[in-house]
Amino acid sequence: MKYFCLSVCVLILFIHAQAQFVVHAIKLPPDVEYYDNQYSSLYIAHDKLYLMSECRLEDKAPAFLTSVYLSDLDKAIRDSTYQPHFTKIPIYGLDILRNKMTAQNQSYEGLEATVIKNNTVYFSVETATPSDDCYLVKGYFSGDAIFMDTSKLLQLPKPVDTSGQHIYNAGFESLEMIEDKLYAFYEYNYFSPGKNFVSGIDTSLNENAVQKIALKNKMPFRITDVTKANNRGTLIGINYFYKGEGKDEVYRVPQSDTANYPLTQDASGVRSYCRLVKLDFHNNEFSWKPYAPLPSAYWAYNWEGLAIYRNGFFITNDKYTPSRPYKTNLLYMEPGH
Repeated sequence: MKYFCLSVCVLILFIHAQAQFVVHAIKLPPDVEYYDNQYSSLYIAHDKLYLMSECRLEDKAPAFLTSVYLSDLDKAIRDSTYQPHFTKIPIYGLDILRNKMTAQNQSYEGLEATVIKNNTVYFSVETATPSDDCYLVKGYFSGDAIFMDTSKLLQLPKPVDTSGQHIYNAGFESLEMIEDKLYAFYEYNYFSPGKNFVSGIDTSLNENAVQKIALKNKMPFRITDVTKANNRGTLIGINYFYKGEGKDEVYRVPQSDTANYPLTQDASGVRSYCRLVKLDFHNNEFSWKPYAPLPSAYWAYNWEGLAIYRNGFFITNDKYTPSRPYKTNLLYMEPGH
């Protein structure tokens, strides 16, 4: 039997979405807890949870995924002192694809999202703000490693603001598969109505098969990862607001946005905030609505990885936390009673 019955799991999660979450911190070994792994996506496949490193090659960081069996995580959820066994899976050929991006005058920054289907793994690639395009690439599991298909390099043009400029530090941060088609979500979706879209992509990564799928209602803050809630086109995503300063202020919403502005304010002024949102794909377009806030103690973590499991979900930060030294946190959150 699979690790969960998807329809039952989602029903339970939906019913209890607004309940107080019970948070289980997974005990991590030092090499997984290391902050510069910068895990930016989670995905469940092969009875394992995969943690995707950003693989910042420009910083001489290695390219890899980290995996852990779900059965081992079950033990860790029941016993906070238990440390699961994690395995590092090297990725080969990503440097070749990066060189091809450089040859196209685009500046690779790192991996941002992953989808795993059978033996194939797909990644979205973020580029530096001035670059015109992000990318989708894919590779294959073989033995204890992943080998990239260096012939596949799909360019995804970034949206631009009303002045024709790219949004600071934004790329296609979230990726998921619905009925054997990939959907890539741009990180910033607060353009005027009618200009927010999701990229629908054939698994062949054929540039002629990319579609713009409307996102009906504009979304504030950032969307940093999505996870499939069922096989009918429902996704759950992380909707994260970092209070930031300087160029990060682009993610702030105006006071006139009476639904979202108050979420970013407290007695001291601007604050960070994090919630889950529910996205529905229907009639060839996406819509979204708020789903459940994270516990306030976790609002200031830079959450970038999400995966539904049983009646809860795993969540991880890429690097940044309210306290230092920075470290990776892998949590399992389940609705309380």
